[in-house]
Amino acid sequence: MDVFEQWESNVRSYCRTFSDVYVSAKDCKMVAENGKRYIDFFAGAGALNYGHNNTYMKRKMIDYLENDGVIHGLDMFTTAKRMFIEIFQREVLAPNDYPYKMQFCGPTGTNAVEAGIKLARKVTGRTGIFSFMGGFHGMSLGSLALTGNLHNRAGAGIPLSHVTFMPYPHGFMDTFDTIQYMETVLSDENSGVDKPAAIIFETVQAEGGVIVAPIEWMRQLSDLCKRHDILLICDDIQAGCGRTGTFFSFERAGIVPDLVILSKSISGYGLPMSLVLMKPELDIWNPGEHNGTFRGNQLAFIGGTAALEYRKQINLEQAVKQKADFIDNFLNKEIASLDSNIKIRGIGMIWGIDVSNLADKEISKKVVTDCYEKGIIIERAGRGDTVIKIMPPLNIEIELLLQGMNIIKEIMQKHCAQTVNEGDIIVHA
Repeated sequence: MDVFEQWESNVRSYCRTFSDVYVSAKDCKMVAENGKRYIDFFAGAGALNYGHNNTYMKRKMIDYLENDGVIHGLDMFTTAKRMFIEIFQREVLAPNDYPYKMQFCGPTGTNAVEAGIKLARKVTGRTGIFSFMGGFHGMSLGSLALTGNLHNRAGAGIPLSHVTFMPYPHGFMDTFDTIQYMETVLSDENSGVDKPAAIIFETVQAEGGVIVAPIEWMRQLSDLCKRHDILLICDDIQAGCGRTGTFFSFERAGIVPDLVILSKSISGYGLPMSLVLMKPELDIWNPGEHNGTFRGNQLAFIGGTAALEYRKQINLEQAVKQKADFIDNFLNKEIASLDSNIKIRGIGMIWGIDVSNLADKEISKKVVTDCYEKGIIIERAGRGDTVIKIMPPLNIEIELLLQGMNIIKEIMQKHCAQTVNEGDIIVHA
């Protein structure tokens, strides 16, 4: 029995799929202890939009460390924080006239979600939150209450209350007017549903199976919140920081949520950091009313500042759009054609291959397992984990991207050709 099996808790999860022991990682590749190299189509679950050990960011952080820069500062003023605030305001907020103030929370996204819903309740004086079926917002109790997955919710051990789940525009709800449903619920004095403090949503339900919200739906959702004096919270933890093309994933809809939650790749380098953006009139916190020993990770400020510099230097937004077109074309021409029941969904550089309607209900697990054997780290998502999720670092070289996509195609071809129906092998051309 190895040290991990003997001493690490059963709660560990990713290592059960990616079972090698890793010793190094650079850009879009990881290297295992046994020397095997892997193409990373996982990107730290979205925390590594700029790849592993990005050279530019690493140099900035090493310089900061060698000059004895402040590492732990609670929420005190530091030069690292000032640099990040200045560049974030200048490069991200100002070009779109976003009015947001910044709150630096505890290390992970779930803490920022907790802060966001706490603030929404404080501002409105209401307790309820509307969340969406299929959404994922974190694993601490408040965030978990907003999360739809029953397996995750069961781990709480107590009832998760004050949240009403609304239908997301997907599946049977493609033909169901979810906005009108919410309008009716909010307007009907006999609906039994109180007006919430906020509605929290993801523009792309990543863990939910890479489900992309339509632009018009997002606009209608924003209008609904304005009509009913409800705060709109965009959880941009996984889809933000350039993953969908623009820095914020909601930019394509032209809306301005009241609060925005960022984490994962906001630090640039994969360091823990989370951030709540709020319209200034909502900033009614009393000093220390939401705090934490590790709020405002100083080294993450350095990485986050370097990330914004790096994005501009390499014109990352344009590069993502080009790679997005490549992935879109490849998946729809080379993968969707293997079986009419395969569905392709995605935007920017987050894509899903939905195999839930194939006869072999284990095909997603088999594909991910074979991909790992062939040297690709890729995960599953969605209901029943039936969506193969493609999420490489944004700066992956096109040659490496093509190499990885061709391996996925090869493995998909094999498993689609092995689809069995009543004992006969059906080959889907």
